Amino acid sequence: MTDSQPKPGLIPWPPLIYVIAIAASVVLGLFFPLPWIGDLLGDLMFAAGWVALFFVAALWFTAIRVMLRARTTFNPNAVPDHLVTSGPFSITRNPMYLANTLLLIGVAFITGIAWFLLFAFIAAFATQKLAIEKEEKVLAAKFGKKYRDYAKRVRRWI
Repeated sequence: MTDSQPKPGLIPWPPLIYVIAIAASVVLGLFFPLPWIGDLLGDLMFAAGWVALFFVAALWFTAIRVMLRARTTFNPNAVPDHLVTSGPFSITRNPMYLANTLLLIGVAFITGIAWFLLFAFIAAFATQKLAIEKEEKVLAAKFGKKYRDYAKRVRRWI
């Protein structure tokens, strides 16, 4: 990379954003609980939460496995060695961030703490603005047409 090309950020925003979202959800849930859906719909949401957590684990596991096979970095602030487009990366350009967002949604459905649901969307938006958009510039600068074609073919989230 030359000096004129975009560089990754210095702060590993995605993990920090999601940790803050989890902490804020727990604290606000304890001191300012929001109303939640009960009865049969609540039971269905509880089950859906466990299904979401299954998908979280599947996304994390497969994304990590594909990245290990590609011998590329997991560090969101490092320049990747290879463009990974297979496995879950063929469905979403950001399977790890999607998994983190689904984690918050699943926990909301299981615990009934509505703050997790609200912070899932806030965390996803913040991750996109603070990390993903910068990462995409770095990827476009490093991989050029190959990345641009991939970005046209595969959505950012889902």
